[in-house]
Amino acid sequence: MNIVVTSPTLTILSTNLGTKSARFPVNRIYCIGGNYKEHSIEMGHSDKDSPCIFQKPSDAIVDTTIQASIPYPPMTKDVHHEAELVVAIGKQGLNITQQDAMRYVYGYAIGADLNRRDLQSQAEKQGKPWAVAKGFDYSAPCGPIVPKDDMDLQNDAKISLSVNGKMKQNSTIDHMIWSIPEMISILSQYFRLKPGDLIFTGTPAGVGAIHVGDEIKIECGDLPPCVFTVGEPEKD
Repeated sequence: MNIVVTSPTLTILSTNLGTKSARFPVNRIYCIGGNYKEHSIEMGHSDKDSPCIFQKPSDAIVDTTIQASIPYPPMTKDVHHEAELVVAIGKQGLNITQQDAMRYVYGYAIGADLNRRDLQSQAEKQGKPWAVAKGFDYSAPCGPIVPKDDMDLQNDAKISLSVNGKMKQNSTIDHMIWSIPEMISILSQYFRLKPGDLIFTGTPAGVGAIHVGDEIKIECGDLPPCVFTVGEPEKD
């Protein structure tokens, strides 16, 4: 018996590709919790806590340039949006210094860390992991990746999320507690970073519930937006 497993990928948008198309194979998805002071405070945490590192399965990724609708997940009545800048890793490294960290960045995208907030709250009260709250199917919608050499990501780039045209999250990435080089350096002390890894860098304040029929639009600087609608739950 031949078993073929297709790895998840994301669209790459690059001026250097011309008319060619390219895909970015997704390896691991790392997430940094509590990386914006205002969001940490609204969630009842100190803004000086060490970064909360967790992972999502690679097939939680959704390329929103191809799939425009994401089904509402089962076993929850309180799914929250979290807008996040996504860093794509293009080079292998372990124990990376902050000074060298940007050499390991392939590019950037904008996405969402979708969250079963009710299950996360239960897990936190019981001291249990967040796997069912954070790692469910379709929980990491993401726009196309733009190579870093094709754009200039400003340190104070605006990051925002709207639901049905109404702004819900609105900040700038210079409000992150841990910078991109710091996050890469910290992660590489625990894991060997590899090409294909994605880092969801945390969300600003203003997270909230989404419902079937909602349209979500996430933007950051000059990156192509991540846009999707929330569809009916899957039945099988």
